Amino acid sequence: MKTLFILNGPPYGTESCYNALRLAHTLLKKEPEAEIAVFLMADAVIAARKGQRTPDGYYNIERMLKRVLAKGTVLLCGTCMDARGMTDNDVMDGAKRSTMGELGDATLGADKVLVF
Repeated sequence: MKTLFILNGPPYGTESCYNALRLAHTLLKKEPEAEIAVFLMADAVIAARKGQRTPDGYYNIERMLKRVLAKGTVLLCGTCMDARGMTDNDVMDGAKRSTMGELGDATLGADKVLVF
């Protein structure tokens, strides 16, 4: 099964990114053959910023995205990155700048699309 997660909210301050990635991890555990793609839009592109440091005992979105990258893909809206002053050098290894065209293709190819 192919599942596309579209995340819009900031990585911290709300728990929507956190909960979306928790669900992605659960799907990968329950169905190891699952194909997971995460598309980060709006403030969610900041979730893929490399070098995040969080207090001990607090979740770290960068680490959570790395777990998705082990078996899936993480794409970032290029326009959203530009609007936030992010460059490809700011992005964690494995995640990549993307386009609305690629999001359209991923949406059409997915069995399920979940928006957070």
